[in-house]
Amino acid sequence: MSKARPAATATDPSFATTLAHGFSVLECFRTSEPLLSNKDLVARTGLSKATISRLTYTLALRGLLNYDAELRRYRLGSRVLSLGYPLLAGIPVRQQARPIMRRLAAATGGTVSLGVRHGTRMVYIETNRSHDLASFRPDLGASLPLLATAMGRAWLCGARHGARAQALDLLRAAQAGLPDPDEIFHAAREQYGRLGYCVSEGAWFADVHAVAVPLDIEVNEGPLILNCGITVARLDGRPIADVAGRDLLRAAADVARLGGAA
Repeated sequence: MSKARPAATATDPSFATTLAHGFSVLECFRTSEPLLSNKDLVARTGLSKATISRLTYTLALRGLLNYDAELRRYRLGSRVLSLGYPLLAGIPVRQQARPIMRRLAAATGGTVSLGVRHGTRMVYIETNRSHDLASFRPDLGASLPLLATAMGRAWLCGARHGARAQALDLLRAAQAGLPDPDEIFHAAREQYGRLGYCVSEGAWFADVHAVAVPLDIEVNEGPLILNCGITVARLDGRPIADVAGRDLLRAAADVARLGGAA
């Protein structure tokens, strides 16, 4: 098993600064801000206007950005999707687990997802919703903060020591003191040891509670996570552990067997 690679910095002679700046530009776009100008990108990245102009011009030529001449703003290009496809296609358990996820969503009235870690966030790589129109509805590629989610806490509990230590270092730097990543991790580890899964009750979205468990399937130097999120209205005053805990563990065992077979 490969060890987690330490994060590179601009002082590392092997670090490609221009490439890193290009990724910084791409990471500025959000669902709430799909269109950004060069001025917006300068403000978000801290890079100079000249650097941003060169980067957006090059990224647009490569199909990673599209320029709207009328609005004088950029949006992500469709080529960004094609870059992610080999990763998704290389996780066959994602497709194989769909029937199991569908059953869990139907049984709980929630949304069932698979997620992986990226930096200090968790990214959905598969999701299945119940037919309840009020259910929590994240989509493929959605990115949520690691510390505030059951999915992220489950990742910390299931990760190998080196990968977890690297993630906690990133979280400490990003959190700047509060909330304390180590305190949250230790509480999550105690909960995981007691229940077999992690719980988040409104820590990210106030009206969504979630349970999550790490699977014995490694993706990107960390465990694949199975998560079930349910709206407070659907829970109707019941603890999410009572509604979804046992079903989650059964589904996790079924998905893990698929991963072992693959």
